[in-house]
Order: sequence, then structure tokens, then C-alpha cells
Amino acid sequence: MSKRSEQNQATAGAAKPTPAKRASAAKKATPAKKTAAAKKTAPATKATKAAKVTKATKATQAPKAKPESHTALVRRARRINRELAEVYSYAHPELDFENPFELLVATVLSAQTTDLRVNQTTPRLFAAYPTPEDLAAANPEEVEELIRPTGFFRAKTKSIMGLATALRDNHGGEVPGRIEDLVKLPGVGRKTAFVVLGNAFGVPGITVDTHFGRLVRRWKWTEETDPVKVEAAIAELFPKSEWTMLSHRVIFHGRRICHSRKPACGACPIADLCPSYGEGETDPEKAKKLLKYEMGGLPGQRLKPPPDYPGKPAPPLGAA
Repeated sequence: MSKRSEQNQATAGAAKPTPAKRASAAKKATPAKKTAAAKKTAPATKATKAAKVTKATKATQAPKAKPESHTALVRRARRINRELAEVYSYAHPELDFENPFELLVATVLSAQTTDLRVNQTTPRLFAAYPTPEDLAAANPEEVEELIRPTGFFRAKTKSIMGLATALRDNHGGEVPGRIEDLVKLPGVGRKTAFVVLGNAFGVPGITVDTHFGRLVRRWKWTEETDPVKVEAAIAELFPKSEWTMLSHRVIFHGRRICHSRKPACGACPIADLCPSYGEGETDPEKAKKLLKYEMGGLPGQRLKPPPDYPGKPAPPLGAA
């Protein structure tokens, strides 16, 4: 080979970079491109971070609502009671009874069922056993059959026959008018005792049933769940003279408007006083469809309601 041919080949090899050199050059060029791109986006990233920090700081520094003072709570609670008194001026115990014994038995039977079902059941029971002496001497199987519609009829039969026996043996066949004596009777707790005392003897008392407990927590009158503690908390907000009627009004409202699953917020007369407004249906027209008993144009729970009751009497058991 001539010297010129050797020189041409050397020149060609030098002018054409090898694969290894191309890769090396690419690696060196890439950081430069990334650095340029990073410089362009860096100001935006810093601004975004600054905005987030500012937003978080403002959220942290936002003033929190002051908790309601005890005085304000008392005022709001009593105003709700006054409003309910206007709406439910006819509020009353929703169990049919003619005397303290009938009310006591009916209240025991009302556990885990409706007052309506109890009212539909007790006429036959009281016709067969009108006094504690009669019920105490009854055949348990016959009593069970009579109160079967109320549910848990075996346990309830044991309770009402037990309390009838206790009234016959320890109280001369009369229902005592003291809570200390009432709560010692079989199947009688504080709730039942206060129903009897308040409505048969005129002794003030707070009846904490499921409706009462649900509503006073929705209204933020208390956060307690134990019935005895709820009773004590509410007793501090109202004068003793209001306790019995307060119980009726709250229970009426719970059964008719402020339901457990879907309260009719849009038809509630105390919506502006309720801190839980909005938990239920707020549209007025839709809320009206949720109203129960006389509020919804339906029969009430009593077969023999008081004269001033604005609704329809409930039908007897088995009626269409």
C-alpha cells in the first residue's frame, strides 16, 4: 500500500467518531440540558411552595369558633323548650291508661316496641286482669298470649306478673308514688318510674328514652350517652317544674319530625336553634313528606287520645 493510501485511511478514521465516543458526548450534553430546564421551572416551584406554606399558615391562624358558654346553652335550651311548647301544646303521654297500675304495666310493655302496639294490646289485658291482685294470680301462659303482639312476651309476662305480685304483697295493691319504691319492682327502671310519677302522680321527672337521648345530643345540650348522666345534665338546664312536659315535647318532636335516620330538617320549627341542622332533608317540600302522626295527617298512637289532641285516634289491633 502506498503512503498516500495509508494517510487517507487515517484521516477517515479520525473524522468518524466511534460509538463509545458518541455515548460519552451524549452523557456530557444531558446534564447541561437538564440544568437549563431546571432553571426555567425553578421559580414556579418556589412560588408553589410559598403559596402552600402561606395557605397552611392562614389555615392554622384562622380564628376558631368559641365554645358555647353554660349561660348561652341554658338560654338556647330554654328557648327550644318554649318553641316546642307552642308547636306541641297538646303534648301528652302516648300510652292509654286509666290509673297508675295500667300506666305502670303499659310502660313496662312498651320496651322494644311502639306505644301504638301497646295501646292496641292492653285493652284485652286489662279487661281480663284489672287489678294487681288479678294479674298476680293469672295463668302465665294466658298472659303471654294476650301480650304476644308487644314482643318479648315471655320476659314481659314475668316482669308484669312480678310487679303485680310485689304490689299485692308489699304495697297493699297500690302503685307507690316514690321513685325509691318503684325502681325496686320487677322490670321497672328510672325511665319507667319517671313516666309513672310524672303522669300518674304529678311528680316532676325527666324521661330519657331513645328519642330524648338522641335529640338532646343533636342539640348539644349534652354529650352523655348514659341515661342517668343525661338526666342529670338536662336537669341542670331547666327548672324542676318543666321536667315532665319537657320530656313529652322532646319525645313528640323526635317521633314526628327529628327522626333517627332521616330528620325532616326542612320542616323543623326550631331549625335556627339546632346546631345539627342539615343532617336530614332540608328541602321543605321533601321534608313535609317525612312527617309522622298528626304532623303528617296520620293517626296518632293512642286509641283514646286526650280531648285537645289535633290528630286522629289510632285504630284497634287488627283493624284495616
